[in-house]
Amino acid sequence: MSLAPVLLPENQLAIRRACLALCRQHDWAPLNEFTLPSGRRCDIMALAADGSFICIEVKSGPRDYLTDRKWPEYRDWSDRLFIAIDERFPQTLLPDDLGIIVAATGMVAPASGYVAECAIIRTTPDHRLPPARRRALQQRFARDAALRLAALEDPAVTASLRAARRAD
Repeated sequence: MSLAPVLLPENQLAIRRACLALCRQHDWAPLNEFTLPSGRRCDIMALAADGSFICIEVKSGPRDYLTDRKWPEYRDWSDRLFIAIDERFPQTLLPDDLGIIVAATGMVAPASGYVAECAIIRTTPDHRLPPARRRALQQRFARDAALRLAALEDPAVTASLRAARRAD
């Protein structure tokens, strides 16, 4: 199998998929493209078992990082903020107070269906959200997750599950 250089859109997708797998490994419940109460949309917002929120902003390359000035606002809406990059990204561009997740996208052939390995390289101290802000974020997260799940459910499957429960 030939491992050609990963193009930017494919690289972004590979990094995102690796981050979602990492979330599952840490028992974090992730939502893609989560809209914050401020109106900004972060790439991945994950809810940890302890109730903390982890925001992961995916950057496909240095240009993507340097031209995006929105991500610092995500600190106000998360307990921990990470930038997810690939192994070729120059980490010296990133500030010291930012968590770093690195995905080994160079080891995965584009469109192969395989998920790149991913690891937290640097974490940040918790920046605990104020209670009112946490509550607003929890409500938005729960509502968004429920609406997404409802959009995926097939009414016929739901009806057959109800019928099966009645038969028991």
